[in-house]
Amino acid sequence: MAEKVRFIIERQDGPDEKPYNQEFDVDYRPGLNVVAALMEIQKNPVTVDGKRVPPVNWECNCLEKVCGACTMVINGRVQQACCALVDHLKQPIRLQPARTFPVIRDLLVDRSIMFENLKKIQGWIEIDGSWDVKDAPIQNPYTAQVNYSISHCMTCGCCLEACPNVDYSYLGIEGLREAKSPGAADFMGASPIAQVVLFNSHPLGKFDAPKRLNAIMEKGGVTSCGNSQNCEEVCPKFIKLTQHLATANRAVNIQALKNIFNF
Repeated sequence: MAEKVRFIIERQDGPDEKPYNQEFDVDYRPGLNVVAALMEIQKNPVTVDGKRVPPVNWECNCLEKVCGACTMVINGRVQQACCALVDHLKQPIRLQPARTFPVIRDLLVDRSIMFENLKKIQGWIEIDGSWDVKDAPIQNPYTAQVNYSISHCMTCGCCLEACPNVDYSYLGIEGLREAKSPGAADFMGASPIAQVVLFNSHPLGKFDAPKRLNAIMEKGGVTSCGNSQNCEEVCPKFIKLTQHLATANRAVNIQALKNIFNF
């Protein structure tokens, strides 16, 4: 008889429905990851007690830990399902949605708040045209190295899910989970603030630095960070988020003085 892998999946039939658990068995094979197991369940969505149910909903795209779409909570830790190997996970394997974000259905969540925050901090560089290579602004090697690291961010949401300072009312969710303090601040999360550091250190992006810094001075900005450092612990790209939060905090203080004295 083939070896089985047991999955306990937290399901939710819609945004306003209550969550419930269902259990599924999947045939084991070497190299099996969570996404592949979910695909097997999708082919034959029958629970361990023989009940046929609607297929489990989740999101994935690149399957290479690049897009961030398959973020979910696996055995209590937020991570990407595409690189979560069954061989490295304690069984039964528990899958839950990242409830920092509104749940659409089952493991599928709406991460649009992250993209709205990128708009808020102006996560782009405004240019009027392009240049030949020899005429383009050049970054110094250290700045380029730091920026390259930050640019690996795939807006997956792991840092928000792990952060105790992200408040559900700020994200449009109320009472879905009791794990975080009810007095938590409405922190936008480490990811968009790291992007402020990225774009403000760009030779052209620095011209809009005051706009970005003023944006993260507002409610939910860098001052709402409680320095729990959970973000860096769970970042799948190993970005030094606490270091970039400190850099942003220092820059905000300088900008605040400039605002006061109007220079």
